[in-house]
Amino acid sequence: MEPPLERVKISQTAKEQLIKLKRITKIDQWNILCRWALCRSLAEPTPPSPVPIKLDSNVEMNWRVFGGEISDMLLIALKQRCYNDGFGTTKEVLAEQLTLHLHRGIGYLAGDQKIKKIEDLIELTVN
Repeated sequence: MEPPLERVKISQTAKEQLIKLKRITKIDQWNILCRWALCRSLAEPTPPSPVPIKLDSNVEMNWRVFGGEISDMLLIALKQRCYNDGFGTTKEVLAEQLTLHLHRGIGYLAGDQKIKKIEDLIELTVN
């Protein structure tokens, strides 16, 4: 499947939030935390606010690194969510929504006071 973006980039604020998450979860790879963040945001019933995001950090990864073995599943989930939200599924819409969902999810995970270790991330999936 063709990815919405060749390179996934994040803001400096999101980078700092990911550094916090890396420290508390002991997950040392950006891409794994970013997958968790995307899924966390996609699970929310409302779309993310369409705020401008300055992609100003030095953290970026290509789509295959970002998605890993589940890159096609992540893309399908994103497309379905965009369709359900009435945005359509053009490459531009998917790219914008990916960025918005990713950043919202990073913020949610970093701000969740219950996340103190990797097991707490797993606990999010069973509740």
